[in-house]
Amino acid sequence: MPLNFESLPPLSLYIHIPWCVRKCPYCDFNSHEGDYDEETYVSALIRDLESCLPKIWGRRISSLFFGGGTPSLMSPHAIEKILAQARALLGIDPMIEVTMEANPGTFDREKFGAFREAGVNRLSLGIQSFNDRHLGMLGRIHDAKQAALAVETALKQFRNVNLDLMYALPQQNLAEAESDFSMALSFDPPHVSAYHLTLEPNTFFHKHPPEIPDEDASFEMQCMIEEMLEKSYRHYETSAFAKEGMQCRHNLNYWEFGDYVGIGAGAHAKISGPEGIVRQMRFKNPKDYVAKAFSGNPVQEEHEVSDIPFEFMMNALRLNEGFPLQLFEERTGMSRVFILPELDEAERLGYIGRDHLKVVPTLRGKRFLNDLLQIFLP
Repeated sequence: MPLNFESLPPLSLYIHIPWCVRKCPYCDFNSHEGDYDEETYVSALIRDLESCLPKIWGRRISSLFFGGGTPSLMSPHAIEKILAQARALLGIDPMIEVTMEANPGTFDREKFGAFREAGVNRLSLGIQSFNDRHLGMLGRIHDAKQAALAVETALKQFRNVNLDLMYALPQQNLAEAESDFSMALSFDPPHVSAYHLTLEPNTFFHKHPPEIPDEDASFEMQCMIEEMLEKSYRHYETSAFAKEGMQCRHNLNYWEFGDYVGIGAGAHAKISGPEGIVRQMRFKNPKDYVAKAFSGNPVQEEHEVSDIPFEFMMNALRLNEGFPLQLFEERTGMSRVFILPELDEAERLGYIGRDHLKVVPTLRGKRFLNDLLQIFLP
């Protein structure tokens, strides 16, 4: 459908590295065990990026994110080459946030320092837990000692570090969850992400469900963790807590319905234009992806977004401080008139508070987010 953009949304770049030492039983991301040819894959990424240029020509990249898989398996030289090509092909702010996801099990002091020298300035460590028993149940390749060492070293080498932790783990109790987050807080990291373990389809845990805390116990853990973290951090998104000024710019762009190019096996993209908003997905199998990238056609699926207000709300309502109504118009190219009946209903049910400028989810809206979002389904 034709959209009326005064200016196009900010544009981020996501780069997917699909390999892991071992696939975790809870993981539903596009990740694969086994050997790989780093040089060939990097060349495919660059060819993929080149093929994107006609759709994004003249637009600047506002953030860049290496996700996976385990990007820290890559060599610093490979990361440096990708970043150099991205700078050569695209307009990139010199102060851009460049995030890399890293596994403590692939920790190496010199290698992490080399990543910083290559241009990475934000590290996101997949800690998940500081409890060896839980790490074993989650299939992680690191132990608690390695996790602590990785955090200490990362904080010496990077100003901006995020710690990913999970709760409601198999056989976990409230005291153990509290111990994990107390340990995380003892390092005083700039950013913490707290994720509830979910049994996603097409995972080992979904086929062979472990014994996990029930809904009441999980909710008690969530409340306890939020209370702990909110003493020192700004709780700016459902699962994200940051020191002032240290929010993840890349993820904020997702939640504020910005645009992003995704390159790499299975990567997703969202690109806006006057004709509509298009979503893409690259080929998921790494071998297929590499072959298709070299042939100039790495996109497996592409479709126009038809449920624009719902997709906007699915992201923006995760923000604890809500969003200005002007942002809806700027990021969708649509008038706020299109969502006024739904906003009236959401307010009547106590899911949001609002005035003529801003929409903010209430505590009820945060706790029952899926019910809130259903109001905006077409």
